[in-house]
Amino acid sequence: MHEPRPSNMHIAMVSVFPETLAVVRDVGVMGRAVRDGRLKLSAVNPRDFTVDRHRSVDDRPYGGGPGMVMRPEPLAAAIEEGKRLAGEGARVVYLTPQGRRFDDRRARELAREPGLVLLAGRYEGVDERLLDSQVDEELSIGDYVLSGGELAAMVVIDALARFLPGVLGHEDSAEEDSFADGLLDCPHYTRPEVYADRSVPQVLLSGDHAAIARWRRKQALGRTLERRPDLLERRENERVLTADDKGLLEEYRRERLEVSRRAIEDGVANREEATRTEGRSRDDGASEVLE
Repeated sequence: MHEPRPSNMHIAMVSVFPETLAVVRDVGVMGRAVRDGRLKLSAVNPRDFTVDRHRSVDDRPYGGGPGMVMRPEPLAAAIEEGKRLAGEGARVVYLTPQGRRFDDRRARELAREPGLVLLAGRYEGVDERLLDSQVDEELSIGDYVLSGGELAAMVVIDALARFLPGVLGHEDSAEEDSFADGLLDCPHYTRPEVYADRSVPQVLLSGDHAAIARWRRKQALGRTLERRPDLLERRENERVLTADDKGLLEEYRRERLEVSRRAIEDGVANREEATRTEGRSRDDGASEVLE
């Protein structure tokens, strides 16, 4: 049984570039959620908790090596301030390529937290002692390296905020997006009905809601099979693919095979027609020379 989602959430980002938070705070869906009071976002700069005149938050690594390491003292103080802002029970998350892979399921889980403190690292990383003592969880948004954790923190904010009550205009929007049930999303169409000589699938114009739902489910299954078979394999391993899903997948495979067969036949026919046309052209040319 899931805990009820909070009516609003406070997320504090700890960063030496607090102004970057404006990217999600001031625009789009997140901006509206902030203005409506459904989501609170704060930025805490660890430089505000330094004691030297240079406001230093980093230092050379013990043992030598390139780059600098973020010092634990100003980060610890900034995290404490972030926890004060985010409220009692706030979870501290460090964004790092070494963390657990962030996905839709984790976004849903984090959306049920009372509050979050997101630590955006810089330089070569953060003193390990700070991570051991202050951080509850490490998350990664992918197997690549960014210049800092701010972008990763904003990805997490945007992804989880979609699951907060009232943030999206339609309550079903988040449930129908890609990954909501472990599958990619189905194709979407809008006006005009014909674009670039391609028409909207007739089933979407039929008004038959059951047929439309079936088509969309089949397309989501098929698209996942073609583009992210690992997701489909996971669902099979978890035994959550229904008999109807398996039937739709088989139907999708047959339809794709038929499309491929027709494409091959059309290609052969076009080549044969081109050969005949070329032959007639050569014959006509030879006749003109004889005359």
